[in-house]
Amino acid sequence: MKNHEAETAVEAAVAEELLNAVGPAFGKLRRSSLLEVADPISPKDLSRTLVLNVVLEIAREGAREVTVGAVGSHLGVDPSVASRMVSDCISAGYLVRAASQRDGRRTVLHLSPEGEELMARFRRHQRSAYEYITADWSERDRLELARLMVKYVASQEALRQA
Repeated sequence: MKNHEAETAVEAAVAEELLNAVGPAFGKLRRSSLLEVADPISPKDLSRTLVLNVVLEIAREGAREVTVGAVGSHLGVDPSVASRMVSDCISAGYLVRAASQRDGRRTVLHLSPEGEELMARFRRHQRSAYEYITADWSERDRLELARLMVKYVASQEALRQA
């Protein structure tokens, strides 16, 4: 009986250590996107993809138009920070402002053709980085991690929308 209790205590300690390592691991994920793999993304454009991805996410939801305020809300930053981030993407040619079709006094954001290309390149880069990092994993492990990451993000999104 004591062996079983000791094994259970060790398993609990290992589980606790593993779960405590998840947060720091997620923090390192985005930085690993800078790996030198095919078609690298500059650090500045990597930051811009945060904004562009949010614009795409909001547009996919379809419930509202994409505004600077919506981008700020999605990113969890105050309006002045969101405005600077969006202005940088506009200056770089990745976003365009347009008049709202619902309210002509408002402006909405859309990806420009250059922004679409950057996001396509970024997706290819992410895939290349994932394949490079997991090159020595079994195909089953690679697909399992991908499945669990997608599930995790979907659960996180569902909680955000609740």
